[in-house]
Amino acid sequence: MLKIKDLCKRMNGNFALENVSFEVPNGMIVGFVGANGAGKTSTLRCIVNAIVPDSGQIEAFGLDVMRNEEAVKQRIGYAAGAFEYFPNLKLSKITASYSAFFDKWDGSVFDKLCAKFGLDVNKRVKELSQGMKVKFALALAMSHDAELYIFDEPTSGLDPIMRDEVLEIFRDIASCDKSILFSTHITSDLEKCADRIVYIDNGHIVLDAPKDELLEAHALIRGGLDDLTPDLTARAVAVKRNEFGFTALIERSKLTAADGFETEKPSIEDVMVYYNKELHND
Repeated sequence: MLKIKDLCKRMNGNFALENVSFEVPNGMIVGFVGANGAGKTSTLRCIVNAIVPDSGQIEAFGLDVMRNEEAVKQRIGYAAGAFEYFPNLKLSKITASYSAFFDKWDGSVFDKLCAKFGLDVNKRVKELSQGMKVKFALALAMSHDAELYIFDEPTSGLDPIMRDEVLEIFRDIASCDKSILFSTHITSDLEKCADRIVYIDNGHIVLDAPKDELLEAHALIRGGLDDLTPDLTARAVAVKRNEFGFTALIERSKLTAADGFETEKPSIEDVMVYYNKELHND
């Protein structure tokens, strides 16, 4: 569905996407995670050709995105957080203009999403809450029968109930052999719906694996400071110490029966935090 290979882009002279490579398979929801400034938004904007990369390849549906921009964009639904454009225009006016760009625009789908999200198309953008602006952006993106959806922070500003409803929509989309790539800081959303996790740090892909495999491959261990040997420290991804003991993230393959630790399954947030600690020597 989407293939990115060796994507490079220097931003502001001092930030770069360096050889970013990953794929979004058919029917999959891929969570794109990383700290602020890690390169998530820059990567997503390169995919939709809002930023021109310095080098690398981006293919969607087997087509080069740069050379087939119009054809590719007909098949992509894109939303970047809250809709902040044209604050004085009514949603109905914006929708009429937006829909004209897409051959497969379906007004009935848009109307159903507006009803589901509680959107009043007679309101102006400036009259919407932040959460409602996010819902409007999602409704626009999901109303032209796209095959690939690219969302940048799609659930930011939404309350927990609406976030859960949006995630259910995402799962329904993926069940129809369509794909979603979305960035988020809300790792609990990834726990609920992501099939695969891609973790970017400082413009480099650090982890790229099926979510369940990634979590099963790691373990959290705890113990007293006397249990924290130099050998164990070297094997761990990273270690957190306090006056009572330590907690560490470690690959299960690097644990032995002789270590004698009880293990806990980490969350996606745990994996991110400990890898960030290791990468930045915190």
